Amino acid sequence: MIRPFRTFLACAPLLAATSFLPATAHAADTLGEALARLAPSADPKVIDLAVQASECAQTQSGTPSDRLAVIDYSKPSSQPRLWVFDVVRRKLLFQELVAHGKNSGDATATRFSNAPESLASSLGLFRTADPYMGKNGYSLRMTGLEPGTNDQALARAIVIHGAAYVNEAMARMAGRIGRSWGCPAVRTAVAHKLIDTLKGGQMVFSYYPDKRWLASSPYLKCTSSQLAKAEARVATRPGT
Repeated sequence: MIRPFRTFLACAPLLAATSFLPATAHAADTLGEALARLAPSADPKVIDLAVQASECAQTQSGTPSDRLAVIDYSKPSSQPRLWVFDVVRRKLLFQELVAHGKNSGDATATRFSNAPESLASSLGLFRTADPYMGKNGYSLRMTGLEPGTNDQALARAIVIHGAAYVNEAMARMAGRIGRSWGCPAVRTAVAHKLIDTLKGGQMVFSYYPDKRWLASSPYLKCTSSQLAKAEARVATRPGT
């Protein structure tokens, strides 16, 4: 019995070391890779673009953000297509259904606009402002950061709010949820908590594979060194 026990002792340091390898590999992930792992139903390329845009905006403005919401309008409204992340602690906070504007499409959004009264959703990067009580209840204003793409968001009252027409039962029965006047509306049951998570200068990234927008967005053009500096700042903030 002594010989096997000695063999076990000799192997123990190796077993202990190898048990930490997966965690070490994950710790070395980029922020985009880490967030994509937390949300396997999301497109990793969309998550990566959202991280790039958010970090680019923070580099240019010097204003940090701890939360990132990603909306993938290329997915049908019957599927969860809104993810909210804590980018400092690298946690998934919400995975939700979200509505698009009635003039953006039926079950799937295909048309987007920045124009007043268009009743369509807007693409691009937004920064949240403060919540308020409006005709749709507790709501969250957003400032569109991309000229010509979403910079009319405040004037158009494009806000995050709860809506009864955003619900799983309707998604199952009709193959889609209800549509808004352009707002990214969410379930009423989760709206208040989600809004409080995103209020006060957090980032919201709305995606669709629109070639013109992808080629022109100022926040998808940061250099690798700029993005590396932004991610380094996130890594050194409390909670990581």
